[in-house]
Amino acid sequence: MNIDQRINEFFEPVAAWSLNVILYGFEVGGIEFKIIQLWLIAAALFFTIYLGFINLRFFKHAIEVVCGKHDKDSDSEGEISRFQALAASLSATVGLGNIGGVAVAVSIGGPGAVPWMILMGLFSMSTKFAEVMLAVKYRLRNDPNHPEEISGGPMYYLKEAFEHHNIPYIGSIIAVIFAICCIGASIGGGNMYQANQAYEQLAAVSDGFLDDKAWLFGLVLSFLVGIVIIGGIKSIASVASRLVPIMAAIYLTIGLIVIGIHYANIPEAFAIMFEKAFSPEAGIGGILGALLVGVQRAAFSNEAGLGSAAIVHSTAKCKDPVSQGMVGMLGPFIDTVIICTVTALVIVISGAYTDVEGVKGVELTSNALASGVSWFPYVLTLTVLLFAYSTMITWSYYGVKATTFLFGDKDWIELTFKLVFCLCIIVGASAKLGAIIDFSDAMLLSMAFPNIIGLYFLAPVIRKDVKAYIKKLKASA
Repeated sequence: MNIDQRINEFFEPVAAWSLNVILYGFEVGGIEFKIIQLWLIAAALFFTIYLGFINLRFFKHAIEVVCGKHDKDSDSEGEISRFQALAASLSATVGLGNIGGVAVAVSIGGPGAVPWMILMGLFSMSTKFAEVMLAVKYRLRNDPNHPEEISGGPMYYLKEAFEHHNIPYIGSIIAVIFAICCIGASIGGGNMYQANQAYEQLAAVSDGFLDDKAWLFGLVLSFLVGIVIIGGIKSIASVASRLVPIMAAIYLTIGLIVIGIHYANIPEAFAIMFEKAFSPEAGIGGILGALLVGVQRAAFSNEAGLGSAAIVHSTAKCKDPVSQGMVGMLGPFIDTVIICTVTALVIVISGAYTDVEGVKGVELTSNALASGVSWFPYVLTLTVLLFAYSTMITWSYYGVKATTFLFGDKDWIELTFKLVFCLCIIVGASAKLGAIIDFSDAMLLSMAFPNIIGLYFLAPVIRKDVKAYIKKLKASA
């Protein structure tokens, strides 16, 4: 029995149990509802309504903030700029899920999943606002001699949430649970899965050249990731702020070109999507099925409610937590409403979703792009590599912060995690990771439970700060 088989044999029962718990669901009228889906939907709806539709009312203001229009103080605390924080958080969320995950959603839920995905993306902006705002409000300086070094995220505001209600011991326990899950998600979904899928896509277009060289690909990728993450958040943010606009522009360009080539099908495509999503003819089962698949894709893509993006946003140079929350809520809009929607439109407009037997997620998107220009799948391969790489460098930072929260902010602890992270890239590219990825996905989704509990506990604090911010904004107008 080889190492791959032994690893999977060990993780299979653990992964199966983990997913059954996290993805536990129940049926109503033949439709299966997942607890995690309802948990994320409830939070998105609650904070949208509770904060007075802040995602829509202050969308323009959020763009102005990220562009620096309202920044007057050059000495704001933080390590990176607002834009770098947004780019770094997007580098973690904009990934293979935007390409392959959306394709799977359309193939399973049909075109009707797309409008629900967009709606969930819009509502998720409010959840992302709440977690980013709290991460900045309760962030900590690590060393008085180096005040520019900052730590923040759900680990810290979870403790504050329960201390606020005089039960600090529960806050400590739940913060530790979040940190453990974050480490598992960082090494699994944020690392090995990305390396594995990037290799698979590159090998598919290499005409057999890379078939037995997964370890070599992993070694090169490990080196490329290592030279960035060794420099910490400033290095990661610097690379992400350059890489994210480039990779997004490449992907959106080829997607829009394919949509343009099939322009005659655009009205019919939109008609099909909305008919399947809302039409009574689809039946309650069809509508709910499309809704749940669309919601799931949006939630898993933009990570709103999981708390991950809040970790990097907490390092942004700003004095007012609410203003950075505004920046943070742009993430789901860019990730889901723009990028995921372009993927879905390419698949629906090209008609590729009608022939999905035996076709995987990324392959389905590739087929849809090829319907426009035959060599676009090669450009897609480049995009997949960039998406995977950007995801890994930011998730390494999430893992570092979770690790130092648990074991102390020591240089050797941080360096050890980074070395382990880089070694796991080689393992990820080479091994069969089905069970491990299932387990890491379960840990990723598990982050939502403690994180959203903290958001609910601190909801009055969030609304109070938002009202004060709006009042100050009106006074300065």
